[in-house]
Amino acid sequence: MMRMLSTTSPGITVSRETQERLEKFANLFLKWSAKINLVAPSTTEQLWSRHISDSLQLRNISPLPGRWIDLGSGGGFPGIIMAIVLAETEDGWVDLVESNHKKCSFLRMAITETGGRGSVHPLRIEDAAKNLPAPDCISARALAELDLLFDYARPWAEKNDKLKMLFHKGRDYQTEIDKARGRWDFDLIKHQSVVEEDSVILEITSLTRRV
Repeated sequence: MMRMLSTTSPGITVSRETQERLEKFANLFLKWSAKINLVAPSTTEQLWSRHISDSLQLRNISPLPGRWIDLGSGGGFPGIIMAIVLAETEDGWVDLVESNHKKCSFLRMAITETGGRGSVHPLRIEDAAKNLPAPDCISARALAELDLLFDYARPWAEKNDKLKMLFHKGRDYQTEIDKARGRWDFDLIKHQSVVEEDSVILEITSLTRRV
């Protein structure tokens, strides 16, 4: 049985089991966000539309990969949300990379409470490639400009020529793309956000560094 996630999430549906896991996560998130800064406080009241539904869009872009790395997982977006989605499939795994130890504690608790398929790695992003194997997909949300994200992803891209990257970007995304083209070659598909009118999700493959 599929259910609409919420009235503020057009076209996004989830199963009853996933909905229940997401509700557990939302309750936990609100408790922890009262103590530590998981997201910008001004967006907490828009938790479902601004953060959860926005993260869930990744599920609809392409088939779920076997191994997923989420960089700068912070409050769990999109990493925990994807780990919750994978719990329904009983396949795949999300490695969540976060250097802030308080946020790592929250992420671990979120995985335990929801049964999400993932694990938390208290690492600086620059060190992650030394500790984690090449994934099928890399995600990041509100983390860094595209050019820097490519620097982070490069070690894995060199090991896996089929690596896919999914990055949430706001209204200035074209400027970031143009800047990145100066140093990188890559294939790009732009997916219009169904949550934020001025936002996109950039699907990137075939990343190589220009000589």
